Amino acid sequence: MEPGYTPSALAWVSAGGVWAEPSLRGGGEEGEQWHRAGMRESKQNVFDDFHAAAEHLVEQGWTTSDQLAISGGSNGGLLVGAALTQRPDLYRAVVCSAPLLDMVRYERFLLGRTWNEEYGTADDAEELGWLLSYSPYHAVREGTRYPSVLLTVFESDTRVDPNHARKMCAALQHATASDPGERPVLLRRETEVGHSARSVSRTVGLATDQLAFLAEATGLALG
Repeated sequence: MEPGYTPSALAWVSAGGVWAEPSLRGGGEEGEQWHRAGMRESKQNVFDDFHAAAEHLVEQGWTTSDQLAISGGSNGGLLVGAALTQRPDLYRAVVCSAPLLDMVRYERFLLGRTWNEEYGTADDAEELGWLLSYSPYHAVREGTRYPSVLLTVFESDTRVDPNHARKMCAALQHATASDPGERPVLLRRETEVGHSARSVSRTVGLATDQLAFLAEATGLALG
């Protein structure tokens, strides 16, 4: 990935935190072979790479599982949704923004049907098996001690339906064995804003709430 300016990263590091950006199979950074190694039947590779990066940070002493926060939006929301359901012990706090989470029904909402070459389709029995193997919504298990989770949705989103996050929020709130006072599961809803472009004030407001949530969970003082 190329260097770039990320205000949220600067704020986090200025407060004494560590910011890590993992390069995972499934992206376009290393060409089409790298992309295909993390799609369709190979989608679990993406999550395995993410867990491995997180474990490396802990093993090298950069952080601990009680201080490790993760954040992702859109397809990255699917990533952190899978991370928190597959390894709830590894992550302390999660921001999951405009996410895909119900991978069995994603094709039925908005632009979902245009993504089945990337993920597979539930209409095919074999591909349904791929999707069910990692679908975060279907992986929520009652009695599990889940991390703190903030799901953020945008009511005018034409790409990812907010119902993914709403359903996941309800499922996690019902299932978690964590004390909601210590590890809450919350939904942040915005109206009159879409999947990506937004005003500066809305951008700052969202980033502030996300960082404050993660800082509170991990014990980082933003000042």
